[in-house]
Amino acid sequence: MPSDAHQASGPVRGRRDRSVRPVLLILVYALLLVIVGVTASGQAALVSADSQATILNSAVNADAALVRSYVSLAGLAPDDLSPERQDLGRAAVLNKGLAVMVDKGQILGAALLAPNGVILASSDASSVGRRVPGTDGLTKTIETQKVDASIVPEDAAGAPASLGSTTILREYLPIILDGQVLAVAVIWRDAVPILAQLDAGRLHVALITLSAALACAILLYFIFRSAQQRLTRQTVQLLEAARRDPLTGSLNHGAIVETLAMTIAKTGKTGGVGIALLDIDNFGLLNDSYGHPAGDWALTEVSHLLRTLLPSGMTCGRYGPDEFLVVAAGDDVTSLEPLAEKLRSSLGDLALTFDASERLPVTLSVGISFYPTNGESVTTLLSVVAMTLDEAKASGGDAIRVADARPPAPSYAKTFDVLQGLIIAVDTKDRYTRRHSEDVARYADFLADLLGLDRETRHALHSAGLLHDVGKIGVPDVILRKPAKLTDEEYGIVQQHVALGDMIVRDLPNIDLIRAGVRHHHERWDGRGYLDRLAGEEIPFIARILAIGDAFSAMTTTRPYRKALSVDEALTRLEDAAGTQLDENLTTVFVNGIRTAADPPLPGMHAEGRIWTPDRRVA
Repeated sequence: MPSDAHQASGPVRGRRDRSVRPVLLILVYALLLVIVGVTASGQAALVSADSQATILNSAVNADAALVRSYVSLAGLAPDDLSPERQDLGRAAVLNKGLAVMVDKGQILGAALLAPNGVILASSDASSVGRRVPGTDGLTKTIETQKVDASIVPEDAAGAPASLGSTTILREYLPIILDGQVLAVAVIWRDAVPILAQLDAGRLHVALITLSAALACAILLYFIFRSAQQRLTRQTVQLLEAARRDPLTGSLNHGAIVETLAMTIAKTGKTGGVGIALLDIDNFGLLNDSYGHPAGDWALTEVSHLLRTLLPSGMTCGRYGPDEFLVVAAGDDVTSLEPLAEKLRSSLGDLALTFDASERLPVTLSVGISFYPTNGESVTTLLSVVAMTLDEAKASGGDAIRVADARPPAPSYAKTFDVLQGLIIAVDTKDRYTRRHSEDVARYADFLADLLGLDRETRHALHSAGLLHDVGKIGVPDVILRKPAKLTDEEYGIVQQHVALGDMIVRDLPNIDLIRAGVRHHHERWDGRGYLDRLAGEEIPFIARILAIGDAFSAMTTTRPYRKALSVDEALTRLEDAAGTQLDENLTTVFVNGIRTAADPPLPGMHAEGRIWTPDRRVA
C-alpha cells in the first residue's frame, strides 16, 4: 500500500549484508572445493592412465627385448616349438634360458607356449607339457599377432602355478615365422610396485592440486576481505555524504537539527544544551553584487575557520543559506559565547576581494539560546535562537546576543504556531511535505466530522495532520527527492522521521495526542508497520485516522518516483488495504464519505477546477 515515502521491502540492509556476506563466502568456497575436487579427480585419472600406459609400454618393450635376446641366444628353431619333435637336451636349454630371464628384475615367471596353450618351455621346468588356462589375451595375441599386456589378479593370470603376488602384469609376446605364430612367450611380472608407483603419482597430483586450491582459497579470502572493507568504507562515505553540505563539508540542515534533537534527548532537562546560530552579515548583498561564487567563497571561509576553532565536544552544521548552527552540551555550553567572540575576532583578519573591489570585510551576527532555560523543545529552542539572532542583526550586525530570559510558557495555540513555523521551514526543503501535511489534515478533519469526534480531539487531530511529517526535516534531500526506489539503507533513514518528529514535539505541553499521531501514523493494522510494530487497536486512534489520510494523499499526489493515481483507483486501493494496513471500520467510513458526501475534500482542490466528482447520493 503506498504512503508518502518510497517503499523498500526487506530488512535493513546493514543487518542483511552482515548475514549474507558470510553465506556468500561459504558458497564460493563450496563451489571452489567442488571445482578443485573434480579437477583433482580428472587430473589424477588422466595422469594415472598416462602413467599406466607409459609404464606398461616400458615394461613390454624391455621384455620384448629380453624375448628377442632369448630367441637369438637359444637358437630357437621350428623343431623346438613342436612338442613331438623336441628332444630333452633342447628342452633343458630352453628352460634354463627362461630361468635366467626370471632371475633378472621383477619377473615372477616365464614360459614358452604352443598356440594350443601347451607349455613348451618354462622357468619352472616341472610345468613343461602342461596346458595353461586359456585367456582372452592369449587368443588375441594369436589372432592379431600383436603383443598383449594387462594387469590382472593372480587367479586370472593364466599361470600354471602360484606366482606369489596378488596382482600380476601379464605379457603375451608372439614368436612369428613366415607370417605364422609358432609360439607365444608369456612373462608374468609383479604388478604391485607398478601400482604403487601409479598411486604415488596420483597422490602427488592431488597434493599439488590441493596446494594450488589452498593458495587460491587464501587469495580469495583476502580479496573478499579487501572488497568487504572497501564496500563498508564506501557505504559509510555514502551515508555520511547524505548528511553533509556539498559546499562546506559540514553537517547539512537536517543532520544538525537531528543532532540537536538527539543531544537534548540524551542529556535530558537536567543536563543542559546550548546552541549558537551564526549568520553572515549582508550575505544577500554580497551575492547580488558579485555573484554566487562570491557568496560560496565567504561560506567556505567561514566554515573552515569555524571548524578550526570548534572544540571537540561541539558540533556545527549549515543551518540555512548563510547560517551555521553550533550545538554544545554539558561543560561546553559555557564556551559558546567565547567561541563566538573568538570567531568574530578571527574574521577581522579576513578580507574578500573580487575583481576591482575594495577589500571587503566579513562579519557575523550570532544568537545564543539554552535548553531548557529558553525552551523545552527543539522547535521552541530554535525559534528563540532565531529571534535572538534577529536582535543581533537589528543592531547593525557584527554582534552577539544571548537569550537571557525564559520565554513564557506558550499556550496550545502558540505552541502550534511555533511548529507551524517549522513546517514552513520544511516547505523550503521539500514543498511536497508541506502540501502533503495540509492535505492529511484536511482528510483527518473530514473523517473526524463523519465520526462525530469532540472538539478537543478534532483540534488535536488537525494539528497532528499538519505536524505528522515534521521529522522529515532530518531526512537528507538526496533521499527525500530521489526519483527511484529507495535502497534498504535509505528506507531505514526515512523510517526514522517518525522518531525524530516524536523527539521534536514530545516536550511541548498538552501534546500527548499529537505526539501519538506523529510517532505511530506508519504503524499497520497487521503489525508490520514501523517503528514500534503495533497492531490492531494497540495503534492509537489518532494514528489510525492519520494513516488513512496519509495513504490517500500519497496515492493522489504526483511524486518524483510516481505520478498521482486517480481518486477512484486510490479509494479502491484503500479498500484493499482495509484490515491489513488500515483500520477496516475507519477506512469504510472514509471511503464511503468521499464517494457520497456533497462536498468531500478532494486532491487538487488548490488547483483550478476539480479532477474528480463524487457520487452525490446525499443532500
